[in-house]
Amino acid sequence: MKSEPDAFSWTQQVARDVEPWTGVRSHQARNNLAAMRLGDRALFYHSNIGKEIVGVVEVARAAYPDPTAGSDAKAGHWVCVDMQAKGAFTVPVTLASLKADSRFADLALVRLSRLSVSPVSETHWRLITEMGGWKEPA
Repeated sequence: MKSEPDAFSWTQQVARDVEPWTGVRSHQARNNLAAMRLGDRALFYHSNIGKEIVGVVEVARAAYPDPTAGSDAKAGHWVCVDMQAKGAFTVPVTLASLKADSRFADLALVRLSRLSVSPVSETHWRLITEMGGWKEPA
């Protein structure tokens, strides 16, 4: 889950706890949002400023119509999910470090860095959360 920190940051996500992930207007990113299920975990990535993964969020409400989409004929086409903060990385994982590591060559964030919502494999999830010092709560 990618957000520009000057528009919506990890600090704001934590302060609000559960927040709708609205405003996605890419068809591929929308499809990724629609595929998310209650309880799915995601990485919170600061784009533009920092370019680093800073924490973990969880789907608190599965896809529903995005209230920011307006009321035209295409409005119902767009969806959002509610995300809940689960924990910060102790060490942010930079995009540069992922690009420099061949294990991440096929990671969507590396290949399609402009895509705002992208899938992460179990292997990449494990590697990235290890790099960030994040442990799954018991």
